[in-house]
Amino acid sequence: MHICLISVEIFAWGKYGGVGRATRAIGLELVKRGIQVTAIVPRRNGQKEIEYLDGIKVFGFDYRKPLEMLRIFRECNADIFHSEEPSTGTYIAQKMHPDKKHVVTFRDTRLFSDWITEFNYPSMSRMQVLSNWLFEDNLFVHRTVRKADKRFVAARLLVDRAVTKYKLNTRPELLPTPIEVPIRVEKSKVPTVCYVARWDRRKRPELLVALAKSFPNVRFLIAGASRDPEYDRKIRDQFAAYPNVELLGFINQFETEKIAQVFSQSWILVNTAAREGLPTSFIEACAYRCAILSSVDPDGFATQFGYYSTSDDFSTGLEWLLQNENWKNKGLAGYEYVGAIFSTNNAIDKHLSIYKGLLQDGE
Repeated sequence: MHICLISVEIFAWGKYGGVGRATRAIGLELVKRGIQVTAIVPRRNGQKEIEYLDGIKVFGFDYRKPLEMLRIFRECNADIFHSEEPSTGTYIAQKMHPDKKHVVTFRDTRLFSDWITEFNYPSMSRMQVLSNWLFEDNLFVHRTVRKADKRFVAARLLVDRAVTKYKLNTRPELLPTPIEVPIRVEKSKVPTVCYVARWDRRKRPELLVALAKSFPNVRFLIAGASRDPEYDRKIRDQFAAYPNVELLGFINQFETEKIAQVFSQSWILVNTAAREGLPTSFIEACAYRCAILSSVDPDGFATQFGYYSTSDDFSTGLEWLLQNENWKNKGLAGYEYVGAIFSTNNAIDKHLSIYKGLLQDGE
């Protein structure tokens, strides 16, 4: 069996988002099961056209060169093409290989209002947001999604969004992202809050500064960095005044256990974003028995497993979670939920069951 993962990113070469993390994790686990895996992604700085990553053969294309894109997709003779979030790559794969099976997982289905939020809080520039929108959200992509053999969501909140946006006749099912669920964790003896995310403007990391100031007896472990050097420096300068803040920088979880150690020590994960799908960090934090403190509530993770800060009232939420071990009870509930649905074996078993079913149908 040969699976081609199509994605707008993979967790490498300077691009470290949730979609890329999921793409790499799925590919890695499939390779461990003896599956041949190829990935096709936009080429980043320092990336060659062909690279190897965790046993995955990664093709990188320049989206400004249509002929190069067509050649790369044509040469990939996989049995199943699985798009981790639809894009123009999904369309090209169907055009080049109409006789093969095509699967789509919606990971961050953005309505027009979400693109406006992206435009107002650009990671790098508004021109980059417009470029992403054209590549990921054009009419060809919409038509291609409706023609896919199977469609899934990475989070339940995306079901209605996907049906509305792509005018689907059937409701996509949940296809979990694989997450390692440790049996034991060692929590810090002092109250510890972690933040694990890119320092994009829409993530609003500056809101953590006020929270750290209000809770000098709470330890803050903050992992992440910005691709915008000026914005990165601005945020670091703001945190520098507070001794209870530990800035960990960017951590590549595929190369080190440091992120696992951060989650293991932490009592609470805080998320300050203006918009999210279901962040992988939420699922990972719950796997390590952390409570969630967040200004967004995808799939009810904040309300069920922590505190939902509906008006950015993070101080109120943190104070409540620290009282009477509320964080511990919420974290345990999240651990049980994630273990039952998102554990690596469960998630990859479901992927393989879908792939095998599609290939049997085609025989």
